[in-house]
Amino acid sequence: MEQLAKQVDGLSLDAVTEKYPNCHPEINPFDLYRAHAADVLADITGVDHQLIYPNIQWTSGLEKGDMVLAVPSLRIKGKKFDELAAEWADKFPGNDPLFEKPKVTNYFLSFFVRPTPLIQSVLPMIRELGAEFGRNKFLGLKDPTSPESGKKRMIVEFSSPNIAKPFHAGHLRSTIIGGFLANLYEGAGWDVTRINYLGDWGKQYGLLALGYEKYGNEEALKQDPINHLFHLYVRINADMAVEKEEIEKKKAAGEDITALEAESLDEQARRYFKKMTEQDPAGLAQWKRFRDLSITRYKETYARLNIHFDEYSGESQVSEESMEKIAKEMEEKGISKENNGAMLVDFSELVPGKEGKRLEKPLVRKRDGTALYLTRDISELLHRDEKYHFDHMIYVVASQQDLHLKQLFKIIELLGHKDVAAKCQHINFGMVLGMSTRKGTVKFLDDILRDVGDKMHETMKKNETKYSQVENPEATADILGISSVMVQDMSGKRVNSYHFNMEAMTSFEGDTGPYLQYAHARVSSIRRRAGLSDEDLASADLSLLTEAHAANIVRLLALWPDTVSNTQRTLEPTTVLTYLFKMTHALSSSYDHLQVVGSERELMKARMALYNAAHIVLGNGMRLLGLSPVDR
Repeated sequence: MEQLAKQVDGLSLDAVTEKYPNCHPEINPFDLYRAHAADVLADITGVDHQLIYPNIQWTSGLEKGDMVLAVPSLRIKGKKFDELAAEWADKFPGNDPLFEKPKVTNYFLSFFVRPTPLIQSVLPMIRELGAEFGRNKFLGLKDPTSPESGKKRMIVEFSSPNIAKPFHAGHLRSTIIGGFLANLYEGAGWDVTRINYLGDWGKQYGLLALGYEKYGNEEALKQDPINHLFHLYVRINADMAVEKEEIEKKKAAGEDITALEAESLDEQARRYFKKMTEQDPAGLAQWKRFRDLSITRYKETYARLNIHFDEYSGESQVSEESMEKIAKEMEEKGISKENNGAMLVDFSELVPGKEGKRLEKPLVRKRDGTALYLTRDISELLHRDEKYHFDHMIYVVASQQDLHLKQLFKIIELLGHKDVAAKCQHINFGMVLGMSTRKGTVKFLDDILRDVGDKMHETMKKNETKYSQVENPEATADILGISSVMVQDMSGKRVNSYHFNMEAMTSFEGDTGPYLQYAHARVSSIRRRAGLSDEDLASADLSLLTEAHAANIVRLLALWPDTVSNTQRTLEPTTVLTYLFKMTHALSSSYDHLQVVGSERELMKARMALYNAAHIVLGNGMRLLGLSPVDR
C-alpha cells in the first residue's frame, strides 16, 4: 500500500488515515482509492472532502465500475445533477495514476481502477494478511482511533433448544445465523460472548422425571440422552392424555374425580416441579444430570457445525427471588395490573397511539403465582447487563417471537432502563418448510445432518477415481452435507421462509454448498499439481498478469473488506454468500484463459499467486459463514 500511495504526489498512508476517520488502507485497499478520489473531487468541485469520502460507494457489479458516486448525495443546489456529473467527469485528470477517467450514467459517476497498480498491491497484501484479510479490528474498539481504549462487548444469544424436545428446524436456523453473527462481530474486533439460553425448566421436567421413573433406561440415557429423554417425554405425555380422557369420562358420568385429579400425572408433575423450585436435592440432582448429559451431546453436534458457546445459560438459571423482585417493581411502577387473579401488562394504557395497541396485553404472572416467560426474560436481561456490562446484545429468534421481544424491550424501557433496551436487538428469521426425516415429523438435527451426509456420500461414490483420492470420505461427506444445509439456509434473506430441498441443496450444480466447496478444492488441486512453494509465489512477477480475467478477479478480491463491512450493516449471511459465488464464477470462467500447469515457469508463478490469493479469500469467506473449507 505504501508503494501504491507513492504513485500519487502528496499521498501517504499516515496522512490519509489522519484525514479520513475509519479509513484503514493497510487492511482495505479500496480505502486508499476512496480517499484519493475524494481528494481529487474536492479540488474539482469545491465540496468538502469529508462529505465526498463516505458517499463513494461500492457497486453491485464490476461492469458498473469499482466505485460509484451518486451526485445528489452531495446535496449541491442550483444545478442539475446530470450536468454536474458530466462536468466533473470532464475535469477529472485523464492521466490519474490510480483511476481511468470516470464514466457518467445519468447523475452517477462510475470509477474504474487501473488494473496494474491494483494487481501489484492487492495480491501481496492478501498473501501477507492471510486469514486476517477482510477483518477490521478497529470497528469493535470503544474508541476507533485508539487501540488502547479496549474492545466493545457483544452478546449473541442463539440456538436455545428445549432439553427433551427435538432440536427442530427453527433451532437450526437460529444456530446457523447466530454462529455467523458471532463470527462477524469477532472479526470486527468486538469481544463476543456466545450464549445458549436453554429451555431447561418448568413443569415438563416434573413430567420427564415421572417418565424416567416409569420407563427410563440408564444405558440408553448415557448413550443418547437427547433421543432417550425425548422418547420418555412423548411416552409419559401419551399416558397423561389417556388419563385425562378417563377423568373427563368419569366427570361426565357424574362420578367423584377429586382423588383421581389429586393423583393424576399432571398434578404429580406440578408437585415434583414445585419441589424443584424449593431446592429439593433429589429432584434437582436428577434434573441436573439430564441437563448436563444433554449439553455434552449438544456440544458434539455444535462442533460439527463449527459452533461453540461461552455459556450454557437457561430458564433454570433465573432465580425465583429475582422474578419476585421484578414482579413487585412492575406492580409498584404501575406497569402491571391485576386481572382475574393474574397479572398482565396493558400496553394500550402505557404507550400512546397504535404502538400501545400493537403490543397487546401480555400476562406476566399466572393466577397460581407462577411467573411466565416474559418475567423470566426481563430478569435475565437485567442480570446480563449487570454481569457483562455489554455494549450490544443480539437475540437470534424466529419471527414468530417478534411481538414477545418487542414487549420485552418496551417493559425494560418502562422500568427505567431505556439505555439497556437501546442496546438490544432482535434478529429474526422465517420458517423452514417441507422438512421431514426418516423419523417422520420429528426433526432432530442429527437426523437432518446424517441424511444430507449420506446423500453426499452417495454422490461422491459416483466418481470412483476422485473418491479413492479422498483421505476420509465419510468425514468429507459430512462436511459437504453440513455445507449444503448451511448454504441453503443462508441463500435468501433471513426473514424469508424457504423449502428444505434435499435434491437442490446437495447438487454440485448451481449456487450450492457443494459447489462452493468444489471451487475451493479446485484451487487447492491446481496448487498441488503446480508444485510451487510459498517462496515461488512471493517472488512472482505480477506484471505478467495482463489479461482482463486476471484484473477482474483482483478487482473482486479487493472488494472483500468492503463486502464484510457492508455485511456489518445488513447482518445478512447472503451478503457474504452472494460475493463468494461471484468470486467462484469469475474463477471458473478464468481457468481456460489463465492456465497454470503447463505454462512457462514465470507465468505459472504469477497465475498461481493470483489463484492463491483467491483461495485465501474464499477460505476466509467460508469460515466467516461457519463452513469448513475442504482441499479435496
